[in-house]
Amino acid sequence: MKLEQATIKDIARELQVSSSTVSRALKDYPGISDETKRKVKEMAEKLNYRPNAIALSLRKSRSFTLGVIIPEVVHFFFSTVISGIEEVAFSRGYNVILTQTNEKLAREKSSIDTMLSNQIDGFLVSYSKETTEFSHFSKLLDQGYPIVFFDRVPEIQNAIHVIVDDYAGAYEATKHLIQQGFSRIVHLAGPSNLKISKERSRGYSDALRDHGIPFLPELLVECTQGTDEEAHKITTKLLQSLSPRPDAFFANNDLAAVGAMMACKAAGYSVPNEIGVVGFSNWQFCSIVDPSLSSVAQNGFRSGATATVILVDWIEKKINPEDIQASVVLATELLVRKSSVRIQNT
Repeated sequence: MKLEQATIKDIARELQVSSSTVSRALKDYPGISDETKRKVKEMAEKLNYRPNAIALSLRKSRSFTLGVIIPEVVHFFFSTVISGIEEVAFSRGYNVILTQTNEKLAREKSSIDTMLSNQIDGFLVSYSKETTEFSHFSKLLDQGYPIVFFDRVPEIQNAIHVIVDDYAGAYEATKHLIQQGFSRIVHLAGPSNLKISKERSRGYSDALRDHGIPFLPELLVECTQGTDEEAHKITTKLLQSLSPRPDAFFANNDLAAVGAMMACKAAGYSVPNEIGVVGFSNWQFCSIVDPSLSSVAQNGFRSGATATVILVDWIEKKINPEDIQASVVLATELLVRKSSVRIQNT
């Protein structure tokens, strides 16, 4: 047993319960049994646990302010998420502080410091592409700060998150291309450290196998930046180097899909008769590019609103976070446009 000052994690480890259970038991949170509270407080005394005085002072009163951390405001999905967050927050009497990380871990950590200095009541977070270790979020949860993640799911036990069904969306997109007669389908995948990328890649590969098309590793290509320029370069190289050439592209996002489509047209191929293209997110430009881009729609407004309802109910102790299903999954919808529909199947 430790004789020096212990942490909430130490108590949780000794009692084999979650850190969040310990935190709420120490605060006499409703929904925690008297027996659990007794055991937690006894172990806290035994381990010489003392609450963090600074964190405690910040939690004594509510500021009615929510902190939102997103990768980038210009992304269409995140802009619609913000709209959903603000709609619910303002209706419940909360202000919103918004920061963007530009996909940088250092800015993400700096954003947390900014939020704490403003004494926010809870966090809504979609972490950066650089983030592969989540101790800065675990520490906040251990200190009793409510956090609801959205879009990107961290490797934190019992973390609450709101996501779209990336697997189903990718599966339907790939199945649609197969039904249009395409079989050499490239997946321009997102960064492999993000669960959303893994789920979309899994949906793609399962759809191929379920329709009797072998999964070929050389047709799954990581497009880490997800920009149209990067996708254009990758697509051009694939069209030149692979034989037989690809006859369709399913991209992890719509910008990459447009880049692939432009590269195909620049190489002299007809989209969609010779090469089909499908994106993911349904950005506003999808209906105005030529040909119009088929895409998997994910409801950003609903994602933001759902995450905010959970967070505010948590802050106001209307729900016990341990009673919430860790993953709230929202449905996607494939919107079929001209870029993937062959006039004549060949």
